[in-house]
Amino acid sequence: MPELTVLIPASNEEALIGQCLEAIIGSDWPSHGWVEILVISNGSLDRTTEVARSYTEQAAQKSWVLHVLDRKEGGKLAALNAGDRVARGLNRVYLDADVVIEPDVLFKIHKTLSTGAARYASSTLSLDHPKTWVTRAYARIYAKVPFMRHGVPGAGLFAVNAAGRMRWDDFPDIISDDTFVRLSFRPEERIAVDARYSWPLVEGWRNLVRVRKRQDAGVEELRRDYPHLFDNDDKPEFSLWDKMKLAVGDPVGFAVYAGVALAVRFSRGDETAWSRGR
Repeated sequence: MPELTVLIPASNEEALIGQCLEAIIGSDWPSHGWVEILVISNGSLDRTTEVARSYTEQAAQKSWVLHVLDRKEGGKLAALNAGDRVARGLNRVYLDADVVIEPDVLFKIHKTLSTGAARYASSTLSLDHPKTWVTRAYARIYAKVPFMRHGVPGAGLFAVNAAGRMRWDDFPDIISDDTFVRLSFRPEERIAVDARYSWPLVEGWRNLVRVRKRQDAGVEELRRDYPHLFDNDDKPEFSLWDKMKLAVGDPVGFAVYAGVALAVRFSRGDETAWSRGR
């Protein structure tokens, strides 16, 4: 039985899944243990499945196992459920296909989760280097908001042990799976390990607005359908004083960040639709 299973839902991620898998397979791990990697290609119209399968031998050289599930149906939550049904590891890492982890992430998370008590873990999020000036400006402020600087955000990477995974059955059909899982644990059950991973923001004004709108809709959906989860929310208030300090320190960055938030309030469109937008 594997000590850890890494589940990666991937839809049209041909350009990104390779670097994600290379980083995982390049992880530091004791020679006597092994890891199971599950890529769940869901509704992909590109070569995501083929690219992922091309890493099977590389994983095997490390005595690890890489399986690729090719699902014609789309939907991230359905992909996670399909992966969970075949996953064998008691400790499980749920990873977005655009995330690149540093070599010590997996084993540190595994050690943190190796307890009988329910635990949630993630590591330190480092925003990837944006290509467009507007995303660079947005990122400078986003990295400093209370949610990013406090607790264990888990955006793009979160992990639970067996006792923690029993907190819910199948993933519900929701927008914000990472928020759902994070708030299924009390603050003292959420552990930040001392390791880093890289997670990119989307590029360009329209994509920032679209994704921010989706994020906000995901949180509101949880407040409506799972209000009890917010008893576990320890996110500090984003006070007026905090905003003023950020605005004075980086007026251009704050103008972009605030402008995106304002545009979300007045934008129209389907906030449940999703594409990478890079």
